Amino acid sequence: MNRFLLFSLVATLTCTTLTFSVAAQTEPPPAAPPPDSSPPQAGSGGSQATNYFNPSISVIGNFLAVAGQNQVENLPNANLRESELGIQAIVDPYGRADFFLSFGEQGVEVEEGFLTFTSLPGGLLAKVGRMRVSFGKINTLHLHVLPWPDSPLPIVNLLGGEEGWIGTGVSLAELVALPGDTFSEITAQVFRGDSAGLFVAQKRSDLAYNGHYRIFRDLSDSTNLDLGFSYGAGPNATASNAMTRLEGIDATFRWKPLVRGTYRSASLRGEFVRSRRDQPDGRQTAQGWFVSGEYQLAQRWFAGARLESSDHADDSAKRDTGVAATLTFWPSEFSQVRGELRRRRYEGYPGAPEIYTANEVLLQVQFAIGAHGAHPF
Repeated sequence: MNRFLLFSLVATLTCTTLTFSVAAQTEPPPAAPPPDSSPPQAGSGGSQATNYFNPSISVIGNFLAVAGQNQVENLPNANLRESELGIQAIVDPYGRADFFLSFGEQGVEVEEGFLTFTSLPGGLLAKVGRMRVSFGKINTLHLHVLPWPDSPLPIVNLLGGEEGWIGTGVSLAELVALPGDTFSEITAQVFRGDSAGLFVAQKRSDLAYNGHYRIFRDLSDSTNLDLGFSYGAGPNATASNAMTRLEGIDATFRWKPLVRGTYRSASLRGEFVRSRRDQPDGRQTAQGWFVSGEYQLAQRWFAGARLESSDHADDSAKRDTGVAATLTFWPSEFSQVRGELRRRRYEGYPGAPEIYTANEVLLQVQFAIGAHGAHPF
């Protein structure tokens, strides 16, 4: 009898436990609290969407120290030159804006400021504003992106100075299909007909033009080749309807192995420029070129060399030549220290001997803060 009572008690407790367990599993979960529809309060942090329209802002400092003598290019012994303020943002689903302000010790200027339309029919890419002209490869690069602390002689002598050719106008580019894995792009540009040291517009209808055709191809998993062909023209105001016409060829070869690409890489680049300038004393046909190479010695060390030669645009009988060697150290991706030893031979400049040789040492220190968008590759 006692065993029967004990068995009944255990069975009753077991059924009760199972009943409570099933009820707990079938009970619906509590309702989620309603979303907070009140506006965010100042200082509350807000969501990521609140920063969507805020532009990316960056600053790049560019310090240059120079030792040695040079009566032609008399650079100061220490100068914080062309520190760049970048302001970049998406405007709407159809375009983005890029502004680059150049701050020097003497003032501020707009190096570039343009709107890019990225959703045009036919795969076209249009830019409107002030921009570096797509003539060659080096002219498109900002000063802090160059593999040297200075500009090559063809840029200085034939494209208007160290800054090169910068224009205000319209640019239109389109990809051109080629067989294989080959990138091809053609660019047509129209600018206001003036650029310091290069073009001078006497009337509103005076315009400058540029066309560029680029071919890029991966030769292997570790090498690629970039070729470009350029043609530009604009008024020079030396006489009525006088023009300056520019022709150029650029080539860049890069090697970066997949396995040791962090510690070893190399690049070889060259450019040829020809200037045909109408003048009252006859047309001056001047030519200039440079060849340079850079080799990565270790993860943060690079060594390079450059050979250069260029006639004077207004007097092709005079020619400047130069040779330079560079050593670059990257403490991190946000800073750079570079030294250059250069020797240049100048010909026919006022205030200097007819043939003048200058030996100089340049020390460049660059640093970046903020989110700076990538420049053209």
